Formats: sequence, structure tokens, C-alpha cells
Amino acid sequence: MKKIFKILFKLFIGFMLVSVLSVAIYTVINPPFTPLMFFRTFEYLFEGEPVQIDKDWMSYDEIDKKIIRALVAAEDARFMTHEGFDWRAIKAARRYNERMDGKKKRGASTITMQTAKNTFLWHGRNYVRKALEAYFTVLIEAVWGKKRILEVYVNIIEWGNGVYGANAAAQAYFGHDASKLTKQEAALLAAVVPNPRRWSPATPTRYILRRANWIKGRMNSVAIPKD
Repeated sequence: MKKIFKILFKLFIGFMLVSVLSVAIYTVINPPFTPLMFFRTFEYLFEGEPVQIDKDWMSYDEIDKKIIRALVAAEDARFMTHEGFDWRAIKAARRYNERMDGKKKRGASTITMQTAKNTFLWHGRNYVRKALEAYFTVLIEAVWGKKRILEVYVNIIEWGNGVYGANAAAQAYFGHDASKLTKQEAALLAAVVPNPRRWSPATPTRYILRRANWIKGRMNSVAIPKD
């Protein structure tokens, strides 16, 4: 029993060291790959499709702030005021899900939580992954800060088959880089984030157009970090 405890303790300490070191490294080095990119690569290979990873990192200072505002407005309007978890949104989602009785789920993931998941973890709904997501959420809030979280987030989001990050998405769908996005383009990009392999900002459905208009109406009211 003692040997098992020692092994588990060493594994725990090892995980803590590796996770803290990884977060610290990504403070100054941009993540070259994410778990989702690896998963998609194997998915394409398994399905016999050409492997495509289109990403082009752009710094927070270079990227047009309209896409930052659009993402915050769409995904996490209280991003600048919470410390990783939006407890108001979590309580509201819980009440909604109880009322719907499992028919339709509403999430309450903040941008920090999404960044933690996209950067360090696999996608899934089990409790282990959720616990690790919470751990990395606290860690990156403490180490990175809001500006770096947004910079990483906007550069690793999946925006279609093989398209990752706002700059690659702007080039793929609108023919220019993310420093030249219009308000409408930024809102359309943000509108498809919940399901980017189903929806396209280049050929938006009526629902996406309505969602983009809703996002545009909120963009000027949300706070974001300064350059």
C-alpha cells in the first residue's frame, strides 16, 4: 500500500511540475500545436483525407481588436471581471438545464476555460477532463493574465476543417489577414465558434447572420485588455 501511495504521490508531483512548466513556457513561446490539432490530424488520416493544418500566429498587438471584441461579446462578456470562472453564468446555466430536464444543454465555459481546454487537454465531457480544465484555468489566469489568454485563444481556435486561429480564418474566408477585419467579418467569425465545422462565416445561414448582428450590438460595450 505504501509503495502504491509513493508511486501516486510521485506521479502527482510530476504532473504538477510538468503542468506549471508548460504554462510558464507558453507565457513567452507560442503553442506550436494543440491536442485538437493532433486529433484532427489522425482523424483525417483515418478517413483518408489530406492532412491540412492552416495556422498563422498574429500577436495581440497586431490583430484587429474587432475580432477580440466580437469573441468576448459572443463567448464571455464578463471576461475582464472574473478570475477564470463566471459564477453568474454557471448558476444561470444550471437553472436552465434543470428547467429543460436534459433536453437541451447550456454551457458556461469562459474564454479562460476554453483556452485551458484547447491548449492543454483533449475534448470530452468526463469529470477527469473537467477537473483538469478547472486546474489549468486557475493556472493560466494566475500566470498568463488576460492579454496573453486572449492572444493564445484567438490564435488556436478551430475555425473550420484544418483552419486554426483568426489570422488563418480571415485569410481563408475573406482573403485578407486579421489586421484588416471589418466589424461584420469579425462578428461572423465569432458567430460560428460554437460549431465551426458545421457553419461557415463565408456562407452564413440565417441563424448565423442573426447571431452576428447580436454580437455586433454588444461589441462596443465589452471591455478588453489594452495593447
